[in-house]
Amino acid sequence: MNMLKITLASTIALSLAACAPEAGEDDAMMADDAAMAEEATPAGTIVEVAQGDEGFSTLVAAVTAAGLGETLSGEGPFTVFAPTNDAFAKIDAAVLTELTTNDTETLGAILTYHVVEGAVDAETLLGAIGEAGDEGYTITTVAGGTLNASVVDGAVVLTDAAGGTATVTATDVAASNGLVHVIDTVLMPQ
Repeated sequence: MNMLKITLASTIALSLAACAPEAGEDDAMMADDAAMAEEATPAGTIVEVAQGDEGFSTLVAAVTAAGLGETLSGEGPFTVFAPTNDAFAKIDAAVLTELTTNDTETLGAILTYHVVEGAVDAETLLGAIGEAGDEGYTITTVAGGTLNASVVDGAVVLTDAAGGTATVTATDVAASNGLVHVIDTVLMPQ
């Protein structure tokens, strides 16, 4: 009888072991589940996405100083051409300090000049530029000004009202209320 119990127990244990996933498979399944959960979790708002990237700390400070945090956290959708810290470093430090402390109205106008209504992804923007031809594609910003978008040496370049240019260095950064395209220079309205 004992021999039968031992044989039965061994058979059950081997059957369970054969049906169980291997340790590597289990880890892979857990990693896949985590990746799917991450993909299913919507990105934060445009402001939260910028706050999560140290490369945008000057932009976040400027948005806060101009009182635009709530607006850019709103429903949207918006497309933001977001200048990096290096882009803001191209502005004279005294001018930037003046804008963020005393002239927040002008700062707000500069920042909203970087925002477009709707979620305009890179593919759509490139298509519009292609359709517009040599003159480039005109983009109207929420500030009411315009930017000219063209392709130069394979990169999207934005020309502002003052004739300055910014190159798009990264595209389609997803946010729950729109998209962010990274640029290397702060754009200036007229």
